[in-house]
Amino acid sequence: MEIIELETLELPELRPYATLRGNLFDKDGSFVADSPRVVGQLLGSGLEFKSLLCTPEYLEKERERIEAAGVPKVYLGSRELLERIVGHSIHHNVMAHLKRPTNVPLEELPDRVVMLTRLNNLENVGAIARSAAALGVGGYVVPSSGPHPYGRRAIRVSTGHVTRLKVHCYEDILQTMERLRELGYTLLAAEATPEAVPLARFGPVPKRWALILGNEEEGVPEEVLEKCDAVLQIEMEPGIKSFNVATAGAIIMYRLRIER
Repeated sequence: MEIIELETLELPELRPYATLRGNLFDKDGSFVADSPRVVGQLLGSGLEFKSLLCTPEYLEKERERIEAAGVPKVYLGSRELLERIVGHSIHHNVMAHLKRPTNVPLEELPDRVVMLTRLNNLENVGAIARSAAALGVGGYVVPSSGPHPYGRRAIRVSTGHVTRLKVHCYEDILQTMERLRELGYTLLAAEATPEAVPLARFGPVPKRWALILGNEEEGVPEEVLEKCDAVLQIEMEPGIKSFNVATAGAIIMYRLRIER
């Protein structure tokens, strides 16, 4: 492990830490995470680190875990220096630059997966990942053109638990749904429609299922609903149209979990 005490901010290797636009990381398949809680989760994830940026105090406290994780380079600086590098105020003492996991083929996904279509909010993507990990839903199927689960805000909201999920990025949702059906998955969508099944009445829960969650405002597209085996609706009080998509996803995943 190489330890570099920072004397200049001009090192090219530090540029990812100042990058907030997730699409810039798509080119090299990497991501940046911050905060001791998230980085602590990543240190035990088995993912490949490119570098760590932290204070001397953090290195002293976590050195054994950092070495065990195989971190090749550690850049050391004060919190004030870290703030100058990232370009804004921070409330933590560590950031990490890692390689994203490889795209998992559909054939290698577990029996329970959650699938996203047209979500725009990275925080929702992260919150859904955290709920999925907590509820034993081991697969995450997301559009390649949308917010990535390893985006900085998404992984922060997931508190690093997205690393527990096998992630597949798809190009065409209808083709992906058809392939999942061929693999034995029952396709379920969360949406309020006249034909939707009240969640409390749905059953029996199939062994293999994919839960599809849609856009925060527009929901699941009609062409996707038409290809689903069932549409599930959470019962709620009159006058309330819907839950936040991350909340709805957590409720449905829990319901499917306790009935398995």
